[in-house]
Amino acid sequence: MLKQLCGVARINFLSLTLVCIALAAGASWQAGFVLHYATLALVTAVGLCAHLSVNAFNEYFDFKSGLDFLTERTPFSGGSGTLVRHPTASTSALTLAIVSLLLTIGGGLYLSYQLNWLPLMLGMPGVVLIYAYTQYVNRWPLLCLLAPGIGFGVFMTLGSYWVLAGSVSAAAWVLAVIMLLLVSNLLLLNQFPDVDADRRVGRRHLPIVIGRRRSASVYTLLLLLSYLVLLAAVAGGILPRQCLLALLSLPLLIKLLPGLFRYADKPKQLTPYLGLNVLLCHLYPLLLLAGLIWAGIGHKAL
Repeated sequence: MLKQLCGVARINFLSLTLVCIALAAGASWQAGFVLHYATLALVTAVGLCAHLSVNAFNEYFDFKSGLDFLTERTPFSGGSGTLVRHPTASTSALTLAIVSLLLTIGGGLYLSYQLNWLPLMLGMPGVVLIYAYTQYVNRWPLLCLLAPGIGFGVFMTLGSYWVLAGSVSAAAWVLAVIMLLLVSNLLLLNQFPDVDADRRVGRRHLPIVIGRRRSASVYTLLLLLSYLVLLAAVAGGILPRQCLLALLSLPLLIKLLPGLFRYADKPKQLTPYLGLNVLLCHLYPLLLLAGLIWAGIGHKAL
């Protein structure tokens, strides 16, 4: 049963939460705020519970709708397939989703009680998004495109910074926007192999509505926008110049973008590029984090 629950939780995908929270923690430390490790640990636990909950709800609802039986899975899309192989575990999957959501709510309320209630402005819609993403958001193309990025960029990254620093800053907003663009792109590209199956169960995300090739253009636009936001933030003094380390992720685009357009309508050949996209979505913010730490160390050494 433990192995099945780990499959439903998609444990290997939870690293994205750790990257978002680490980026928020690095930004708050670089800005001069003292990191309280107990608070950081609780923020991390709440973030992981939120991510685990949305994964488990997604697995459960996709199993119940029949989508899991139509999807051709890849290592990066189509769910884990755990409930297709173990249908009796569906009740446990729903229980895991609900318990994780309750832990997210409880942890968020405790943090708000200990600090201040303002972060609840992000927490409450975040809870709604966790439950609604699979059932409702996937029927609205633009909302479906941006919802994952809002979840990880605004609710996760900005929210973590808010709790750790006690306030928000222009730098925190810039990092949130960059993560919004990257994670929106992560889920957008992962929808490419699932177009036919998703259409049959009534979903209406962007690759269904405008096609894969035009969606590849949207992906490129959002990706380039993320780098323009970074350059503008450094030029404007919002982020330290050391954050330009994130530009070291640009070589991935040399292989990723041509492959995406070449195989946009050949989903079976897209898998290596889905993997490159996952790598980019981790490498880019980790390089940002390294730049923030570099800047923080240099400032404190003066």
